[in-house]
Amino acid sequence: MNQLLSKTFLWMFVGLIVTFLTGYIVSINENMLLSIFGGPLFWLIIILEFALVIYFSARVHKMKPITAKICFLLYSFVSGLTFSSVFVGFEISSVMYVFLIAAVVFAIFGAIGYFVNVDLNKISTFLIMGLLAIIICSFVNLFLANTTFDLIVSIIALIIFFGFTAYDIQKVKILSNAGMNNDVVAINGAFELYLDFINIFLHLLSIIGNSRD
Repeated sequence: MNQLLSKTFLWMFVGLIVTFLTGYIVSINENMLLSIFGGPLFWLIIILEFALVIYFSARVHKMKPITAKICFLLYSFVSGLTFSSVFVGFEISSVMYVFLIAAVVFAIFGAIGYFVNVDLNKISTFLIMGLLAIIICSFVNLFLANTTFDLIVSIIALIIFFGFTAYDIQKVKILSNAGMNNDVVAINGAFELYLDFINIFLHLLSIIGNSRD
């Protein structure tokens, strides 16, 4: 595996470790849980998450490598704060089980993106449109609270992020073959793949995860 792709997966793994470890630590601390979910702090964290995504996506290629790494780790940590709800709401055995399934599925579609000779850039527009539709539908369902609708949205979201996984892997591969060995490129790729994996994991968990009684 080439150097750029190796760096990308390494940083993606680091980001996932930060998120899952932060989420678990918060989940076993009642005072931290009450602070985050018992007041306005939760919405401040959500706003910060969105702000970091927008800022990172818009500025990453202009950042110094150390700045990009700090932003990525900061986002992973902030996401971990709200991610603690996963460990509170679902059995730990179920979380681990779904994590393994998500890892296998991610690897399969990652391999498709790496080895397929079809230019997946052709489907990027459809993936983005699908993502926007999912975001809108998820927002609407916050008010409807329809479990069937939520299931349908999760299934469609999985399909979309399967596609994003293959597309993002192929994009990193193309950059690698172009002779690029830039830490910022690796961090950007890691960030995109991190988001793909987290979304695959969360939607799988909502479908097959075992919630706590």
